[in-house]
Amino acid sequence: MPTRPEGLGAFAPAKINLFLHVGDKRADGFHDLESLVVFARTGDELHFERAPALSLKVVGPFASKLGLEPDNLVLRAARALCAEAGIEATAKITLTKNLPVASGIGGGSADAAATLKGLNELWDLGLSQEGLFEVAAQLGSDVPVCVASEPAWMEGRGERIMLLGKVARLPIVLVNPGVAVPTGKVFAALNERRGMGVEPPEALDDPGALLAFLESTTNDLEAPAKALAPEIGDALSVLAASPGVVFCRMSGSGATCFALFADDDAADRAAATLAERFPAWWVMRSQIGGAGP
Repeated sequence: MPTRPEGLGAFAPAKINLFLHVGDKRADGFHDLESLVVFARTGDELHFERAPALSLKVVGPFASKLGLEPDNLVLRAARALCAEAGIEATAKITLTKNLPVASGIGGGSADAAATLKGLNELWDLGLSQEGLFEVAAQLGSDVPVCVASEPAWMEGRGERIMLLGKVARLPIVLVNPGVAVPTGKVFAALNERRGMGVEPPEALDDPGALLAFLESTTNDLEAPAKALAPEIGDALSVLAASPGVVFCRMSGSGATCFALFADDDAADRAAATLAERFPAWWVMRSQIGGAGP
């Protein structure tokens, strides 16, 4: 009989909304959304161990920004999974918080999703991805897509997900100007919307086709987020002026912005320059799509 692992790790990659359209407010208080979501190769890390009781320890660069509220999404995810399985919550969880908090790249949602997957394995629950989606939908709009952690077309409040397979490999630089923008305030300040009804393009694995498609879309939350935090506009302007950039936009409800680059060298140079010029900003060089490191 195989020995059960004493502990295991999980990666919670940053979620990037390459575009985000916002529809009307629904009867349940949420807005309909439409988004093309991809995942960068940077993120938070979690470690799970068997223990007599449920506990969470947060370490890493942004640990002090998170705190240990009773409704922390990691703990909520663990308890929701236990409720689904009808078991007691018993695990020691360590979260290494590498991503900025309240930053529009799904840090909390990705952590919750990684918790569902990690504890599903640690506790030998055997829930399918569809089963994890159902639990994830109880936790937040972005959690289901983070369970998949694959390129996806997202609709509804986030619960309707179509996995898209491979997307083009493109170097990306993520920048957060050091401001936290509450999602609720951004939605409350939303005045203009592009509208819904965009269809997924067929050639997502072709860089030119992907970029052409993105040019026809928007992030409806970018304008209200910039009004609340002008630093977002500063970050976008600096990214747009970087040599070799082919596309830039804000992700989610902000404040993290991203730029896609024509090649790795240009992305490397831009990341190094931005980190030197703006030492108070969080700057991360990564990639979307493709295969390999």
